[in-house]
Amino acid sequence: METLTIVGASLAGLSAARAARAQGFEGRLVVIGDEPHRPYDRPPLSKDFLLGQITAEDLSLETDTDSLDAEWLLGAEAVSFDAATRTVRLRDGRSVASDGVVIATGARARQLPELADVENVHTLRTLDDAARLGPELIAGRRLLVVGAGFIGAEVASSAASRGLEVTVLDTKPVPFAAQLGAEMGSVVAALQSAHGIELVPSATVDGFVTSRRRVTAVRLAGGRIIATDLVVVGIGAEPNTEWLQGSGLELQPGVVCDAMGRTGTPGVVAVGDCAAWFDETTGTHRLSSHWTGALERAALAVEALLDEEAPQRQHKPHYFWSDVHGVKLQFAGHAEGHDRVEIEAGDPSEHSFLAVYYRGDAPIAVLGMNQPRLFAKRRRSIVPATLAGAAALS
Repeated sequence: METLTIVGASLAGLSAARAARAQGFEGRLVVIGDEPHRPYDRPPLSKDFLLGQITAEDLSLETDTDSLDAEWLLGAEAVSFDAATRTVRLRDGRSVASDGVVIATGARARQLPELADVENVHTLRTLDDAARLGPELIAGRRLLVVGAGFIGAEVASSAASRGLEVTVLDTKPVPFAAQLGAEMGSVVAALQSAHGIELVPSATVDGFVTSRRRVTAVRLAGGRIIATDLVVVGIGAEPNTEWLQGSGLELQPGVVCDAMGRTGTPGVVAVGDCAAWFDETTGTHRLSSHWTGALERAALAVEALLDEEAPQRQHKPHYFWSDVHGVKLQFAGHAEGHDRVEIEAGDPSEHSFLAVYYRGDAPIAVLGMNQPRLFAKRRRSIVPATLAGAAALS
């Protein structure tokens, strides 16, 4: 392999570039990014950066020890891909042909079409998004957050700390029930309420009231009207794979990969938020839209790309974390199929505890709030769901 191209210049792309050099690739290395920025860290965007506690320079993911000797094509959007020839075409007309390609184009914030081009409506996914939103968080303003996921919760936390009046709309009865289960999701909801945030569960939006290209209120089914000065839409993300339509790669909507990131085309792998890797714990392809997945799986995909005989590697348990109202929330494993949750330390009412999810006698997931040491220790005991299911049947 003489030329390796990485499409995507965020954490997954940078991690792939580092892995390629660490694994002995000495050829031409091209990194393509649609944003003009060098690789930066996204998790602080909704927290420290949004609050002005750190600068854009503090977000840099590159270090003085990086010696990638790469060609950086930044501000260059990829618009199409020919998998057969491994050729990436850019919006500016340039094309890059390679022996190997890592697809790491990530995801974008999902939008509400009816709020397109409305001045006081924001999403939060990029550095530029956060730079626009931060100055709008002014004490005394009313903020409406549409969506009670992690981005919504973190923005709500940051805004409340600035003295805004915050209302969060959730289409589900309990926030985070899909990730944490209803019982622990209720604990997170209580944390929000304890800090003065109004969480509206099972909310159905009938429409938005706008004036002079600004949202002034939201109408809910049942007749309630909530006035607002500012709206943040946090309803999830969509993988950036449109440019791959017609490329010959399988999409669903992420790039379909095996358990090492290989696509169905030799010389092409995918990592990060745009990749749907095969998950042996569930027997399905699933997106892994979390920081640690982008960091750790890039090395596996690059190994599979550089060595066709690379053996299957065991994945670490699914892991994510969040910081909300000064509480560090950590979760590892998959909660699906658990039959009970046991509190093994602390007290959920004080938002400092360790909870373990069990299927039969097997621990399949662990949740910690402000218990980093206990969490790190207990995380190592998590059993993949497939093994837990087999044990339960034996």
